[in-house]
Amino acid sequence: MRPLDIVILLKIISLGDTAWQYRDLSAKLYISISEVSESLSRSHTAGLIDESKKKLRLTSLMEFIEFGFSYVFPVIPGQIVTGIPTAHSHPFYKNQFSGSVDYVWKYEEGPIRGLSIEPLHKGVPQAALEDEKLYLLLSSIDILRVGRSREKKMALEQLKIIILK
Repeated sequence: MRPLDIVILLKIISLGDTAWQYRDLSAKLYISISEVSESLSRSHTAGLIDESKKKLRLTSLMEFIEFGFSYVFPVIPGQIVTGIPTAHSHPFYKNQFSGSVDYVWKYEEGPIRGLSIEPLHKGVPQAALEDEKLYLLLSSIDILRVGRSREKKMALEQLKIIILK
């Protein structure tokens, strides 16, 4: 598994019942069609998507996110930069937690300054700006990477609501 694989699976979730093709994911995530194909093949091998590579195995994905994600894709916050709020700095979570430090994905036109978190893929900031549901999912995932216990619990609850609906 690679970090991009999770981004693609979360994008499929954010699309809901909307029909999609590889080229749609490619355009919306700023990656090549071959990257989408390779990623979905890895996700199939990991048991996170079925043989058709169209239907997610949501329970398996949620188990991976809950129990393995932070170990497989850890992050160490970097320097203070301008960017897009993520983790507990996302507007949804900002109202819930009073963090002393903001976390951001580096993005020159971003609205705030904070400690940089390396996004799961370089196209994440732009893709998140264009899809609020994907933005919330990716920010929730970042909480699992950098958050404290109470924050992680809330992020997991939110992820379960969206993923397992």
